[in-house]
Amino acid sequence: MINLNDLHPQYITNENGEKKSVILSIDDFENLVEDIQDLAAVAERKNEPTVSHEEFLAELRSNGLI
Repeated sequence: MINLNDLHPQYITNENGEKKSVILSIDDFENLVEDIQDLAAVAERKNEPTVSHEEFLAELRSNGLI
């Protein structure tokens, strides 16, 4: 996860000095988008039932994946 202090944003301000937009490096922007997508996936799945680690391994074994 990206720390806000590591982004080093540059701001675009209006004539009153109020921040209106932000400029980030493309790498920082892409990392932020990836984090947002990950958080959205977690939020979408929060009500899904869970299985224990042992059950998960057993399912992988039964499917021949491990």
